[in-house]
Amino acid sequence: MTTHSEPGLTGRQVWQKLMDGNMRFVQGYFRGRDLLDLRRSLAQGQKPEAAILCCSDSRVPAEIIFDQSLGDLFVVRTAGLVLDPTSIGSLEYAVAHLHVPLLVIKGHEGCGAVTAAVEHPEAAHDHICAIVDQIVPAAVQARQTGKNGHDLIEATTDIHLKSLEETLFRVSPIIRAAVDRGRLEIIVAKYYLDAGQVQPLASTF
Repeated sequence: MTTHSEPGLTGRQVWQKLMDGNMRFVQGYFRGRDLLDLRRSLAQGQKPEAAILCCSDSRVPAEIIFDQSLGDLFVVRTAGLVLDPTSIGSLEYAVAHLHVPLLVIKGHEGCGAVTAAVEHPEAAHDHICAIVDQIVPAAVQARQTGKNGHDLIEATTDIHLKSLEETLFRVSPIIRAAVDRGRLEIIVAKYYLDAGQVQPLASTF
């Protein structure tokens, strides 16, 4: 299997690489890459350095925000980062078969799915309710802080993101075992749309 990634990196080392890439993104300086050669080498196989669970929002693509390229990240995107068996299974594949040392749960400010769960949970219909319903418990908990408006939406986002880490640890023996063995780091982070920065939430890392 051909790979362009560095061997033996820890989750914390990979996270630092992602933070360095995010700083380049913030400053508008991107690494040059020979995508033609890279594409050819990756045709033989992949060895990404991190798995990323992030939102489907068109403004928050992980590869661009972290200034990464083909083959660097194994990205799972769902609206509001909500989990279902297929998204959990995809993350488990990255951990168990691709042996990524880092799993990043990357939410973002101004999330439409979170806003819907806070402001109009009863308005969700069809399959959209499957998204909103998963976020409503975080909204209920956030309301207990007494916040409202934008602050309530962002508090809901933070609570929801932290709950995703707890859920993965609870429902996935594969992910839990990798963390327990020290083979996998999980980072919960938030992307700020205007600044372009990714910041870990205070209770993580």
